[in-house]
Amino acid sequence: MALGLCTVASHAQEPLRIVATTTDLKSLAEAVGGSRIAVTNIVPPNTDAEEYQPRPQDLNRIREARLLLRVGADYDLWLDKLVAQAKRPELRRGGAGHVDCSFAIALLDVRGAQVGPTGGHAHGSGNPHYWLDPANAEIITGVILEALARNDPASAKYYEGRRLAFLKRLEARIADWEGKLAPLQGKPLIAQHNSWAYFARRFRINFAGTIEPRPGIPPSPSHLAALLKLMQSQQVRVIVRQPHEPAKHADFLAGKTGAKVVLLAASVGAVPEAKDYLSLFDYNSEALVNALK
Repeated sequence: MALGLCTVASHAQEPLRIVATTTDLKSLAEAVGGSRIAVTNIVPPNTDAEEYQPRPQDLNRIREARLLLRVGADYDLWLDKLVAQAKRPELRRGGAGHVDCSFAIALLDVRGAQVGPTGGHAHGSGNPHYWLDPANAEIITGVILEALARNDPASAKYYEGRRLAFLKRLEARIADWEGKLAPLQGKPLIAQHNSWAYFARRFRINFAGTIEPRPGIPPSPSHLAALLKLMQSQQVRVIVRQPHEPAKHADFLAGKTGAKVVLLAASVGAVPEAKDYLSLFDYNSEALVNALK
């Protein structure tokens, strides 16, 4: 009898197994779940999540998971096929273990559906990079809290307390980031990919154009010529790209205009300094401020 009780107690202490599609959702889940969850991410850092090709080990992770966290908004469409292969109906859309973290997010750049092939990434439901507005972390962690409490009701108070403590830290850091980035307000920047709409709205930064004319589509010579004109007329001095994005066109524009190319991290782990969700914004704000010096 005593042995049986020990076995039950040991089982009760096992962390809740969670799979998140991205490092950002992993970091936010850990902020809420702490030591009572074990989270793995599918997409490695410095990988284009919109073009990710799942691997055999991803299937094994999903088969062992109680919860599946996804970005949604057409960002990780490849996940649906992976879940179907895992034969875990509770992790499919609408299932008890399926968590779409875009729920209740007000998406930007929402457009009507296009007919016919357009190439590039989907972005059909709107711009999916919503985690880059740190204020959206309140919504994302709320969705995660609900899922954790539903699957582990005994730890609900623990999860709620951790979330509130995290949001208190986040609120103070947002004020710091806003103060640090204030000198950039109104100054035009160029980006490689349209990843920064939410970041720009939160910190009042003006991304005047993108090197990709559409998400995932490389620029034509005429598009680059138009960008050069825009950069010269608006005196653009900063070009933003992510570490995994090609340097060729950003360097070309920088060479022609004297602008500085700045590496920003759109996800946790994209640069060594971005160890978690909060340090992601610490790094990006510091990198942009240094670019103006």
